[in-house]
Amino acid sequence: MKLRVDLLEHLTTEDVIEEALANQHRYKAEPTFSKTGTGYLSPRSTQDSVKEAERSRALTTKLTTRLQESGNKNVKTP
Repeated sequence: MKLRVDLLEHLTTEDVIEEALANQHRYKAEPTFSKTGTGYLSPRSTQDSVKEAERSRALTTKLTTRLQESGNKNVKTP
């Protein structure tokens, strides 16, 4: 996800959790006989890439709106 640095101060915990949950289906646990107890991230499909781009644009728009509502008039629109 590409995110403008000036918008980071308007990022909430809920925004981060929402993005993490959107990618949760890609995490695969290792077999139960494994000793490491870790998993892996499956490759991203074309459909996942499209959805991620849409979520990124929506989040940028949401954060830009929050920035404008906070009173900052020097906002660059995406």
